[in-house]
Amino acid sequence: MSVFRRSPPGSGPLPQAEPDESRKIRFVREEIALAREPRGPIAEQFRQLRNSIAALNPEGAPRTIVVTSAARGEGKTVATINLGLAMCEVPGTRVLLVDADLHRPALEEYLGLPRRQGLVEVVRGTCPLDRAIRPTSVEGLSVLGPGELPKNPSELLGSERVKQVLGAFKQRFRYILIDTPEAAGISDASLLGALADGILLVVRLWSTPRNVVEETYNRLEALGGNVLGTVLTGAAAERPGG
Repeated sequence: MSVFRRSPPGSGPLPQAEPDESRKIRFVREEIALAREPRGPIAEQFRQLRNSIAALNPEGAPRTIVVTSAARGEGKTVATINLGLAMCEVPGTRVLLVDADLHRPALEEYLGLPRRQGLVEVVRGTCPLDRAIRPTSVEGLSVLGPGELPKNPSELLGSERVKQVLGAFKQRFRYILIDTPEAAGISDASLLGALADGILLVVRLWSTPRNVVEETYNRLEALGGNVLGTVLTGAAAERPGG
């Protein structure tokens, strides 16, 4: 995953999104299994995850779900995208992908979308939702990028305004999937997890030590989060040394 870079000095603020500008952009990254190989085994695993989440929400109420990991490089952004696409396969389901990783965001890059004002500007009240949320080429799927990265992400995400913004999302979408930084060393996932309806913890097979995963799981719950379960990535990879 590449590092998100700030705009170079003198380049000016990020522009607001134009209506429908992202509808013609197709998802081409090979990691996006639901778009590249919709009949493959990885796509089916995300459909099973979708079904499990739906079973926890039989009344079909709007739900905010934080997606995080214990450490970097475990595939949380890719998992967020694939789960969102799987959810949109259900007729009438509207899903919003939110990039709340204000340290190393990657959602726009994975989807091939240009940088635009996003979550930061919406929380600050300087950009209306309609000029920040972008419908995509997939029916029912919209994206909200991070916007211009703040100096203190935790201060912004811990503000009272965030609760109001999440409430506004629920008025428009069935599911809001929030991609956050790794939870082991950054508090942002805990801040948002305490406000969300649930948390998914992404774990890469053969990568993250079990004790680190358990500690992260327990910390998220101790700080008020509702951990729905873990999402295993890299299951097709061969175990090191064997």
